[in-house]
Amino acid sequence: DLQICQHRAPTCCTKKMEESYQAAVRRERTQSIQALNFELKYMIVGHITAFQEAFESLLRFAENRTSALFETAYRPMAKEAAEPVKELFTDISLYILGAETTVESAVLRFFDSLFPLVYSRLINPGITDLSEDYTECLRLTRQDINPFGHYSKNMVTELSKSLWASRMLSQALSLGIEVINTTEHAALTKECSRALVKMQYCPHCQGLTLIRPCVGYCLNVMRGCLASVSELDAQWREFISTLEYLTNEMAASHDLEIALSGIWSSINEAILHAQLNGPQLSATV
Repeated sequence: DLQICQHRAPTCCTKKMEESYQAAVRRERTQSIQALNFELKYMIVGHITAFQEAFESLLRFAENRTSALFETAYRPMAKEAAEPVKELFTDISLYILGAETTVESAVLRFFDSLFPLVYSRLINPGITDLSEDYTECLRLTRQDINPFGHYSKNMVTELSKSLWASRMLSQALSLGIEVINTTEHAALTKECSRALVKMQYCPHCQGLTLIRPCVGYCLNVMRGCLASVSELDAQWREFISTLEYLTNEMAASHDLEIALSGIWSSINEAILHAQLNGPQLSATV
């Protein structure tokens, strides 16, 4: 009554043993795939952790440097500017981590909030208190009045390049883990289990417990077993190429450290531009 290990010669196997063999090959194959995947997942998770730690460190440094700019150079508005600065860097962090937001909206929202402060504390320091309506009016008309010249748009352009590459790398590494987890739990088909039993355990039925299958036979069986996930190969290779491209970009023209550490300088130049054009801005307002 054997279904898999059918031999003309006498056999010491039973149907129950065949079933045990099938359970064994499923368990062994799962353990083998998990062991191989663990090494790859461990490496990718290590990269994700290292990237996030480096990014958070750079972000904290850039935020502290920006806050220090207001404390030293623009003390009259430092206290009120603290919240817009914090929001800007929070938005940048969320963007990198994959939130549905854009660098442009984060930067422009910051400059919208900054304009009433620059107008009332630096350009017209005699103004003691602006009403909420007036402040909101200034905030809403910032893009029309354009008090910061090209510096606000330049900041968007510079940050967008670098932060986009970082965001893509972060998402790509996480996607790699998802793909590995999905393929790791791909079930072995009935045909695969039978082929594995025939290759690995059927010789035991003849007392040949030490014999090993030849490499060609083993590869053919495993190709059949992994046929359902083999079509991922081309896409996985493309995925690896994309990761290489992103890391090269981040090390070259999209350097995250340079982009983040330059935020305070861009803000400073924008404020100086507004101050130099103070009388014209006041007349326009």
